[in-house]
Amino acid sequence: MVSIDLNSDLGESFGAWTMGDDPSMLKIVTSANIACGFHAGDPAGILAVLKEAAARGVAIGAHVGYRDLVGFGRRVMEPSSAELIGDVIYQIGALQGLATAAGTRISYVKPHGALYNTIAKDHRQGADVIAAIKAVDPQLTLLVLAGAPIVEQARKSGLRVVCEAFADRAYNPDGSLVNRRHPGAVLHDPAVIAQRMLRWVSEGLIDAIDGSLVRVEASSICVHGDNPAAVETAQVLRDVFVSSNVQLRSFTQCAEVANDA
Repeated sequence: MVSIDLNSDLGESFGAWTMGDDPSMLKIVTSANIACGFHAGDPAGILAVLKEAAARGVAIGAHVGYRDLVGFGRRVMEPSSAELIGDVIYQIGALQGLATAAGTRISYVKPHGALYNTIAKDHRQGADVIAAIKAVDPQLTLLVLAGAPIVEQARKSGLRVVCEAFADRAYNPDGSLVNRRHPGAVLHDPAVIAQRMLRWVSEGLIDAIDGSLVRVEASSICVHGDNPAAVETAQVLRDVFVSSNVQLRSFTQCAEVANDA
């Protein structure tokens, strides 16, 4: 049976400001990328999401980003290596502490927003993120964009890397994501998204924004939690997979099985 991981960005509410429906998403996804307080999230809210994730057996990832609460981590920045390494270590450490208090643990790291897109191609910032992860726990997995140079860079460093595809984002013909500022960059129709991802799971192909087909090699699918239709999209996606005999399982569970073999 084919298996796939379904992940979402959670824990991004801040004080009285609510972002997404975390409790509902945690009933659907198999992995949760949880904000660490730099681009979004506050300690009490993050802890609550971690406890809910632990209760549901959802795998936990540190969703690290630039120090950019105002821009939601989506503004490109140029921190020095010392700053970026320190910031990533700090975020992972903070989430580790909260995860321990919630009775769970971090098993992977997924950079957020502008940092995610920057390290996909920027060797220096990619190296900084890799160095930070290895300094905290070299057993952590790095979750990144399928087909990006960071994949090989991180693997050569000794990190385990898992690639992801995006359910609700449009792709360019070269496999990169369409910039959010461009029309059609974010998809909203749950039925269309579900059929698109079912084809990808079956054939490894995704329709690019120009109508061509892009081959994407990945083990996880991301549904953004801040999309208004996020919960509906994730539920329709899960239902279509289940009815098509596609097993939903965190990529971290697959790794544990492989390590025990």
